[in-house]
Amino acid sequence: MAEDNFAVFMKEVKQIEEKDSIYTSEKQIARLLRPGSSYANLNPFEVLMVEPEASPEVIRKQYKKLSILLHPDKNPHDRERSQSAFDIVTKAYKALGDEAMRSKALEVVEEAVFKVKQSLEDKRRKLRKEQGKKDAMIEEDVCPEKMKEAIRVMTMKLFAEYERKRRGLEERAADERKRKREEEIQEETNKKMQQEWNKNYEESRETRVSNWQTFQKNAKSKGSTKGMFRPPKPKLN
Repeated sequence: MAEDNFAVFMKEVKQIEEKDSIYTSEKQIARLLRPGSSYANLNPFEVLMVEPEASPEVIRKQYKKLSILLHPDKNPHDRERSQSAFDIVTKAYKALGDEAMRSKALEVVEEAVFKVKQSLEDKRRKLRKEQGKKDAMIEEDVCPEKMKEAIRVMTMKLFAEYERKRRGLEERAADERKRKREEEIQEETNKKMQQEWNKNYEESRETRVSNWQTFQKNAKSKGSTKGMFRPPKPKLN
């Protein structure tokens, strides 16, 4: 019995050591800036390495712990990457500090849990049908860590999906604003051209009237058509 208790104790110590081993500046910078991390970093719980149910105090302490490791002043040899990682952690902390943003993040996690449970139930149903057993169990039923990992992955996928939708909406909105602006510019250009034409027309009115009056005066001064060229009369055969 004592040996069993000691084995459990050593296992827990090992787990703590492994967990603490990632709390170095180098490993945290690598974690937050690894290839493909841009989507994983959309999940503020993932960034801060806290559970969704973590209290504000736990979140605050975790942020402080990570921010100390990632502060550029603590990493003069890798200041640029350190600053990028520090900004990611700070953004996540601000998101969880905002009640509305945290509620939305929790909703994403809840949706992930629902989808994973639904997927696992489908697996159980399929396994029961294959084995002919009512109590057939899948891997996630006997290994909580598998279940946790499945939820983590699904959560990351949902955050990425919502981010893609958000960007798509922003792009469409930007395109719509651009289209409307182009129409406004074209309308302004047409209006300006019309105003310019009207102005030129009014400015030339006096000249046109004067020319017409001069033409009429000259025509009257000539009186008759005497001395003017007359076309020859046709000869009769």
